[in-house]
Amino acid sequence: MDPNRSIYNLAIHKHPLFPSARFFLGECAGCHVKEHIYGGYICNEPCCYGLFHKECAEAPPEINHHPSHLEHPLLLTNDSQPKDSPCDCCGKNLLSPCYTCPTCEFKVDLICGMKPSPPAIEHPMCHDHSLVFLKKREVEVPCDACKESIGGPSYSCLECIHVYFHLDCVHLSKEMYHPCHPSHPLEVAEESKKSCYFCAARPKVLYHCSICNFSVCFGCTKHPPPLVVEDPKTHKHPLSLFASQISFTCNRCGTESNDPKPYICVKCNFVVHGNCIDFPRIININRHDHRISFTYHPGRRGPRGTRCGFCWGAVSQYYGAYVCSVCPDYTVHSRCAVYLHVWNGVDLEGTPERSEDIAPFKVVGHNLIRHFSHSKHTLRLVEDIVNIHDVYESIRCGACVSPVGFGPPIYACGNWECHFFLHEKCANFAIKKRLVFRTAPYMLECGDDAAIYCQMCGMLCDGFKYTSQGVTPRHCVDVHCSSLPEPFVHNAHSHPLLNRRITNIVCRACKKRLSNDNVLGCYACNFFLCLYCATLPKKILHMSSDDEHPLTLYYGEKSNGTSWCGVCESELDPSYWLYTCSECGVALHVQCAFGDFSRLKPGRIYNFGERDYKVVLNSGNTRPFCSHCHSRCKVPFILRDKSKDNGCICSLSCLSIGLGNIRFLGSGLFGSRSDLGGSESLGS
Repeated sequence: MDPNRSIYNLAIHKHPLFPSARFFLGECAGCHVKEHIYGGYICNEPCCYGLFHKECAEAPPEINHHPSHLEHPLLLTNDSQPKDSPCDCCGKNLLSPCYTCPTCEFKVDLICGMKPSPPAIEHPMCHDHSLVFLKKREVEVPCDACKESIGGPSYSCLECIHVYFHLDCVHLSKEMYHPCHPSHPLEVAEESKKSCYFCAARPKVLYHCSICNFSVCFGCTKHPPPLVVEDPKTHKHPLSLFASQISFTCNRCGTESNDPKPYICVKCNFVVHGNCIDFPRIININRHDHRISFTYHPGRRGPRGTRCGFCWGAVSQYYGAYVCSVCPDYTVHSRCAVYLHVWNGVDLEGTPERSEDIAPFKVVGHNLIRHFSHSKHTLRLVEDIVNIHDVYESIRCGACVSPVGFGPPIYACGNWECHFFLHEKCANFAIKKRLVFRTAPYMLECGDDAAIYCQMCGMLCDGFKYTSQGVTPRHCVDVHCSSLPEPFVHNAHSHPLLNRRITNIVCRACKKRLSNDNVLGCYACNFFLCLYCATLPKKILHMSSDDEHPLTLYYGEKSNGTSWCGVCESELDPSYWLYTCSECGVALHVQCAFGDFSRLKPGRIYNFGERDYKVVLNSGNTRPFCSHCHSRCKVPFILRDKSKDNGCICSLSCLSIGLGNIRFLGSGLFGSRSDLGGSESLGS
C-alpha cells in the first residue's frame, strides 16, 4: 500500500483497514446493509473483501448508558452469534459484529448499538401523527413512504390503521432540497418510469423535480455522493461532482459515457467516473503471473496494437490501463483488471515484491534434471521412443496421466524399475501459478497419494494437480484444465477463445448444456467449449484402429452420410465431435475413445467409499458386463471391484450409483495405492 495512506487497527475488524475514496455498491461488513458506499474503509487482506461504511468502521469498542440497557456497558464483539439469536432491540437475527453485555445476556446489532431508535416519535417528518417503535414482525408489510416491503423493525401509527414506516423513512419529508440540485425543491412522487440520477434504480416512489426532470431515490438522499473528492491516487487536484449529463471519455478507464455524475477537474480537463476513483495502483490478477501497475499513459504496446489480457478488446494508448513491466506486450483495461473474480482485492503499492523459486526441477547435467515430484532419481530427456501400441498405453506421463503420445521428447527415470515418465511440457509446470478459476494463487502438488475430481472438467484424475492457497475449501484443478492458456487458440474456431464463467450455454463439441460453468468461448460467434472438450488431444491411438493409423479429432459438421462407432456400434451423429481415421474408416465417439477413467493410472487401486477398485485395461476378446448398468463395458479403461468376482464399473455414474448416489463434487480426494501385480487386462 501507499506508505502515505493511513492504516487503522479498528475494533470492528480483525485485519487493518484503509480509508478509501472508492465508490462501491456492496454490503457493509459492519451493519450488513447493501447500498452505495462512498468513502468508507476497505480491508487489504487477500480474499477478505471487507468493506465498511465510515461510521461502521469507526464504531466505538464500548457503549455506556445505552437507552435500552443502562445497567452495564456494551462491548463490541466479532464473535459469531447463533442465527436464531435475535437483537434485543429490533428483533432481527443477530449478525457479527454486534454489541453484547459481558454481565448479562443482553445483545444488540451494530445499528441498534450506535443509533438506537427512540421508542416513539411525536412529530415525525413523514406523517401527521405520532409513531411508535415495533420490533420485527412475522408478516412483512409495505412502508407508507417508499411503498417497499418492511422485513425488519418499523414505526407504526396508532391512530391510522395499517400504517408503517421503515426506520429510515420516518425522517423523510414530503419536500426537500438536495445538495446536487439546489435550484428547486424536490417533491415525493410516484414515478415508476423514472430512474434515480445517481444509482439508476427505479423505485416505486422517489423525489422528483418536474422543472428539471431530476429524480433521486430515497436511499441516495440519505447517503448522497460527496460533492468534492480529494484522492491523490486519482488526481493531484480535488475533483468536483458535475451534476449534469454530459458526454465524455473517462481518463481513468477510457470508456465513452453519458454518465450524469462524473467528477471533473476543470483546470486539467480531467474527467473520471465516480466508480473509477481510487483504483489500486499495483495489483495481481489471476490472468498473469507478474504484478501489473496502473498508468495513465500506456502507449502503444505490441507490434499489432494493444489488446486487453482479459477481454481481448483494443486498449487505447491515451487512457488509463494496467501494464506489466516484465512482459512488454501485456496490458489490461482498468475495469477488466479490478473485477472481483479477476483481482483478489489487494493493493500491493508499498508492499515489496518477494522473488520466489517456482521452478519444478534442477538441471543436474546435460539432458538430466531432478524433478520435485521424483527427487530420489534423476530424469533423462528421451527422444527416440517408438510410437506403437505396445508402449502407447504402458508409458504414461506421471503429471497428466496421458500416454506419452506421438512426439517425444519425454523425461524418463534413469531407474527403469520406477517406470516414471513426464512429458517435457508437463515437467515444466511451475510450482506456483495463477489460474483463471480463482483469485488466490495455486500450488502444484503430486498425485501419488490420491485421485481428485476436477470440478472444471468433471474427470477423475490421478496426476499432478494445482490446489488453491489461502482459501477454504481448497479448490483442486487437474493439469489438463490448468494448462489451458488465455486466450486459447483452437483449430475448431477461427477466433481466440476466452475463459469465462457463464450460465445456460451449450458446448459446441458435446452438446452438453452448461450451468454456471467455466467455459472457453467466442461471444461474437456464439461458440463455446466446455473445458473437457477443449483439452481433448488432436490425435490418439486406439485398440480399435490399425497400429499405423492414429485417430484424428473431427470437429463435426452436417452430413448426409451414415457412419457407426467402432466401439459401441451405434450410429454416429456427425454434428458432435468424433475421432476418425481417413485411411481405415474407423470412427469413435469421444466417450467411447476415453471413458471416465482414462486419467487414472492403470494398475492402481483406488478406494471409493469403503471399497477398493482397480483400474484395468478393457482389451480382452470379450467385454465384461457392468455391475450396475448391466451393459457391456465398452470404454478402454474400467474399474474392477476387488471384493467381487467379475464386479466391473464402466462409468462415473455407475460408480456413483454403486456408492449410494454419492456425487463427486469439489476437490474430493480418493485414496489410492499401487497393486504389486501391476497393470492387467480383463478377459485376456
